[in-house]
Amino acid sequence: MSGAAEPTFDEATDRQSRFISEHLRRVFLMIYRIVGNVADAQDLTQEAFIKALQRGDQLKDPEKAAHWLSRIATNTAIDFLRRHGRASFAGIEDFQEALASPASDNPEQVVLRAERQGYLEDGLRLLTERERLALVLRDVEDLPAEEVARRLNCSKATVRSHIANARIKFRRYMEGRKP
Repeated sequence: MSGAAEPTFDEATDRQSRFISEHLRRVFLMIYRIVGNVADAQDLTQEAFIKALQRGDQLKDPEKAAHWLSRIATNTAIDFLRRHGRASFAGIEDFQEALASPASDNPEQVVLRAERQGYLEDGLRLLTERERLALVLRDVEDLPAEEVARRLNCSKATVRSHIANARIKFRRYMEGRKP
């Protein structure tokens, strides 16, 4: 017999609930930025958590679990895009209430945040699927280029090319928005 007692059902449920609440928003936003549709992102977020929770033994180390969940979420979104094609970026208005700003924000901060979110969404629409995936994984999720290449099943040089192209397109878009 081992010295550590197995967690009770309630303890395991509490650990899973904490895991979900700690990572839900981040995972949803990551998936949304990849697939571009709120309804799909909600479904894929749920799918990613189901996959993760089926392997509850992987949740013991919080740092490793967060990385592992990001990988599951990314792969789930990429698989979805492969099955269904290009992202559509529709329906974010329906979900903005769920991403409401903190009560401490003043109205100006709320407006500025919404404007930045709009710019980001519009800019992401300009990118190809591969450019968007590379940019989100590298710049938003802060994954190393090697990991992005592994997830996109391409070379590190190709990832760098996608990211460079995406940044150029995004920069041009932002320059065009200046008054």
